[in-house]
Amino acid sequence: MAQRVEGQLHAIRRRLRRQLEAEYARGEVTGPQRLVMEALVGGDGMSLKELSACVSLAHSTVSGIVDRLEKRGMVQRQTEESDRRMTRIAVSRAVREFMRKRAPELTLHPLVDALRRAKPGERRVVREGLAILERLLDAE
Repeated sequence: MAQRVEGQLHAIRRRLRRQLEAEYARGEVTGPQRLVMEALVGGDGMSLKELSACVSLAHSTVSGIVDRLEKRGMVQRQTEESDRRMTRIAVSRAVREFMRKRAPELTLHPLVDALRRAKPGERRVVREGLAILERLLDAE
């Protein structure tokens, strides 16, 4: 039963991300590039060393990813005022807006549509079932 539940949750998550994944594909953004941008979007930038540690990829790999994203205008390297030898990497305004607003919309849209199609009793059963599963998982 656990394998089936895990499989269903995985399939649901994949369906919810389908539109978002299509948008990334249209923009020719790779998985590692997306990982780097997601790591950067929460703050005001990171050094290459911090970013490499954050995404658990080699320094040289992250450096190449940043180079490609920088050429596309998706990230910028900013020189530190206090130490001109240090640079921070930050996402562009357009990327920040997309990651904060559009990406969640693309993920939630299929769920909103599905819940809209559900009968009130079905929505209640879904809500209760998820609450029970969450409670049982938290009890560990």
